[in-house]
Amino acid sequence: MEVGIHRSKICFPRRRRQRARAMATHLLFESASGYAVFEVKLHEEVGSRTKAVQDSISDLAKFNKMVSLLSFSPFKSAADALENINDISEGILNDHLKSLLELNLAKTKKASKVKLGVADATLASSISEAMGFKCDASEETQELLRGIRLHAHKLLKGLDDKDLVKAQLGLGHSYSRAKLKFNVNRVDNMIIQAIALLDQLDKDVNLFAMRIREWYGYHFPELIKLVSDNYTYARVAQFIGDKDTLTEDKLSELTTIVGDDSILAQNILDASRGSMGSSISDIDMLNISAFAARVVSIADYRKSLISYLAEKMNLVAPSLTALLGERIGARLISHAGSLMNLSKYPASTVQILGAEKALFRALKTKGNTPKYGLLYHSSFIGRADPRHKGRISRFLANKCSIAARIDCYADRPTSKFGEALRDQVEERLNFFETGTAPSKNADAIRKVLDSLALDDDEDEDVDMDDVEPVLPMIEASSPPKKDKKKKKRSSDAMDVDEEEETEQPTKKVKLSKEEKKALKKAAKAAKKEAAADVSPFVSYADLV
Repeated sequence: MEVGIHRSKICFPRRRRQRARAMATHLLFESASGYAVFEVKLHEEVGSRTKAVQDSISDLAKFNKMVSLLSFSPFKSAADALENINDISEGILNDHLKSLLELNLAKTKKASKVKLGVADATLASSISEAMGFKCDASEETQELLRGIRLHAHKLLKGLDDKDLVKAQLGLGHSYSRAKLKFNVNRVDNMIIQAIALLDQLDKDVNLFAMRIREWYGYHFPELIKLVSDNYTYARVAQFIGDKDTLTEDKLSELTTIVGDDSILAQNILDASRGSMGSSISDIDMLNISAFAARVVSIADYRKSLISYLAEKMNLVAPSLTALLGERIGARLISHAGSLMNLSKYPASTVQILGAEKALFRALKTKGNTPKYGLLYHSSFIGRADPRHKGRISRFLANKCSIAARIDCYADRPTSKFGEALRDQVEERLNFFETGTAPSKNADAIRKVLDSLALDDDEDEDVDMDDVEPVLPMIEASSPPKKDKKKKKRSSDAMDVDEEEETEQPTKKVKLSKEEKKALKKAAKAAKKEAAADVSPFVSYADLV
């Protein structure tokens, strides 16, 4: 028993030494002002999580006994700080940081025992691969870096607390500005905002049109039955104003407003003369006219927004636009978050995108899951028979997934792929009606590739490489070993007649040396006979 106690007393300090050696000996602190390297003097891994040790980290007097500053290298300018912080965020070891670590750690006498504590694990692996010494990003290292960050304005000599705050604010603004500048989804964001605004404008225009109908209907109620379109009604109400002022002199302008329909304009004029509406004051009519002008302006802006959205969609996702249209394609991109997110979704997710509530309700109640989400607004779903709507939605979702991936990852997006996919959906609809077999996906894509190759022969190889993973029907070239064997066989049979040359590569029987010699002799004899038939002179070699 005593021996066991004695061994435990001896072994316990060794374990504590091993744990102490596992801790980081130095710390790398990245701030908005520059890099700093600290040396760890007193710290223990065993008691690092106790409350006493964590409280000592918050106390500057006690924390000064744990770490000491070795070197501080400030950034030269704001652009230099932004470049370094971008490298740190990507886990890249740049020349500035590498020279600082070489100066303070690599040339020390105990370089082999150096273990650097780094906040980012990716940067730690980059430093360990480039510099050769070990790096640590454990929780104990994070606690020490937390203490350094807390007391940085007092540990870093020559810096004030206000200077650090200003540097952090300026670097944060420049870093965010650079991230937004190089955001890959910045074009998608414009589409997302445009389709959201368009949906809101649709609701607003309908609501305001109903309001102008009800408001102006007190004065001219017969106009509601004559003009059914909301936009035209608002323009007519703005033009007429007080119905008593409408005369035959304004009939030509009214005809232009109602779409060059002279009969409808004459009916409006006749209805205004015998209207049952009440009279209205000038101030009320002024407000009604102003509101009608506002409705007309919103409707005009909605038209311009639709053209802007169509232009953006044809530029960003031409294949998806050719397949579904601008509005449905934009809604899919908006619901997914970006075109890249949509391209990562499988076809089963694209099919029910927008019907999440119905899906979760069906899963909860163990009912039938929805067949379609946003794709329901497509004309293909509306044209399909009720029995085949689920099949068409599944087939259309598959084509949408292919089109989104082509638009996202192609170097030069084109609408030809979307047109080919749309023709496939049309063929599938025709198949359900007539039974005609549709074309295969590989054949449709191959036709598009051939047409693109004819348009631009120089970029044929690039286009083939872009769509190579999608096309499983591309035949692999024959291995070079078989070609060499064929060349050898053809070279051996060069002296044989044409019939033998054509049959020789197809034979798989290997000839022995004696058979090869016999063939050579036969070839020479055939040559001699041919020469004798052609030339009347006999040579000395033939006589011999």
